[in-house]
Amino acid sequence: MIILSGGTGTPKLLNGLRKVIPQENITVVVNTAEDIWVSGNLVTPDIDTVLYLLSGRIDTGKWWGVAGDTFRTHETMISSGFNEGMMIGDLDRATHIIRSDVMRNGGTLTSAIRKLCGALSIKADVLPMSDDPVSTIITTPQGKIHYQDFWVRDHGEPDVLDVSIDRISDAAIAPAVLEALGTDDDILIGPSNPITSIGPILALPGMREILKLKKVIAVSPIIGKEPVSGPAGKLMRACGYDVSSVGVLECYQDIVDVFVIDERDTAGVADFGEAGCKIVRADTLMKSVNVSVELAKRMAGIFEGM
Repeated sequence: MIILSGGTGTPKLLNGLRKVIPQENITVVVNTAEDIWVSGNLVTPDIDTVLYLLSGRIDTGKWWGVAGDTFRTHETMISSGFNEGMMIGDLDRATHIIRSDVMRNGGTLTSAIRKLCGALSIKADVLPMSDDPVSTIITTPQGKIHYQDFWVRDHGEPDVLDVSIDRISDAAIAPAVLEALGTDDDILIGPSNPITSIGPILALPGMREILKLKKVIAVSPIIGKEPVSGPAGKLMRACGYDVSSVGVLECYQDIVDVFVIDERDTAGVADFGEAGCKIVRADTLMKSVNVSVELAKRMAGIFEGM
């Protein structure tokens, strides 16, 4: 099974999937458009969340970073008058240093992540969507800013006029991702932000054409009129989509075969019109590991019946 993932929502589903199917049968293709160089090292927030989850190190209170991490380096930098703009833990920083060192010595992002998977004893294949650098750019009334500045520095508060992905037309699907897509037909789009988490993966030249030939299940991150977490609502509105599961389906309609919405969602079948896919209801909120496991079992069962 190939899972398309961002750093929010989908890792909770992965937490269930790894208890339902062997990790070595899981490939996670992760968004890299939120990556950014900080204090001399490449930070890949979405990938790192997946790495920490699958290695059992994630801070489940925040769903990012390493559990029990300290921030002495960051605090020392701040007290020395150097604000790196992102709170990075000491153990987390070690991950960034290893990754960046591999890349400085000629390695690709894929090879760097695979090295980290080996070091963390992760059996699943965690892959960056591309080895080429791309960046999600948010247009605000004050100008254009990187997604991390919008979300981390400005706490998602600026009005959003537009969302674009810098250099995406020149980026290629990572060779390892193409290899995985050549051997696996089961694609699960996790409940991550459809604009800035899943959107960049689908925007890679040729990706949608490949996925049209696959069995694709997508899980909505929107319940009713609100995202479960993060700025998805504000970003969807800026891109012309209704903030609803109906709006999420519009993002995926040309590639999805089964669309999963929450059992509490107020949308009815008629709201989806000529959806062109099957609509399924399930508990997608995943407030506990048990709920994540049940949703994972449901997804695996749907694939078996397709």
